[in-house]
Amino acid sequence: MPNIYNMHEAKTQFSKLVEKARLGEEVIVAKAGKPIVKLIAVAPDNLLRKPGSARGMFSLSDDFDAPLPDDVLDEFYK
Repeated sequence: MPNIYNMHEAKTQFSKLVEKARLGEEVIVAKAGKPIVKLIAVAPDNLLRKPGSARGMFSLSDDFDAPLPDDVLDEFYK
């Protein structure tokens, strides 16, 4: 269940709410009782994609880039 804070409370406790979001809690800020924003953490750099990390996990056939048969190509133009 998300934690909902009113605008005034969010302004006075902003640093605390940012830390909660960084730790994975769902933090929602509301105005007049209506949710308006959700604080979420930015993914750390170590979770970003690393090129080549799937090397050896799959293979392509020698003809993977060969032209498609005419009957298959015709389906694209219908």
